[in-house]
Amino acid sequence: MTMLAEMVAVPIEKRQGVWFVEGTRVPFDTVVVAYEGGAAAEEIVYRYPTLRLSDVYTLIAYYLNNQETVTRYLQGREQKRAQIREISERDFPPHKLRERLLMRQNLSQT
Repeated sequence: MTMLAEMVAVPIEKRQGVWFVEGTRVPFDTVVVAYEGGAAAEEIVYRYPTLRLSDVYTLIAYYLNNQETVTRYLQGREQKRAQIREISERDFPPHKLRERLLMRQNLSQT
């Protein structure tokens, strides 16, 4: 049996600390979460048509072969989301949203 070994580049580009599928605006997290939710590669491409099927398979393979690294990355992203959510809710309390919208609507009607 002949084994062919070809190095395949993982189509991830890092922008401002976030991993995106190369050449798209789709975060790597999106592919992983969809896959973990039971979506096949074809379903992920259907949901996100800017992705290429071969890239999604490569990303899934990367995820499966590097789960520790990916898990650490995803945990860091979740911590960042929680910080942003906390700041947003502090600066723009959701319980006052209705009041602000009604006030804005009243101002635009005068």
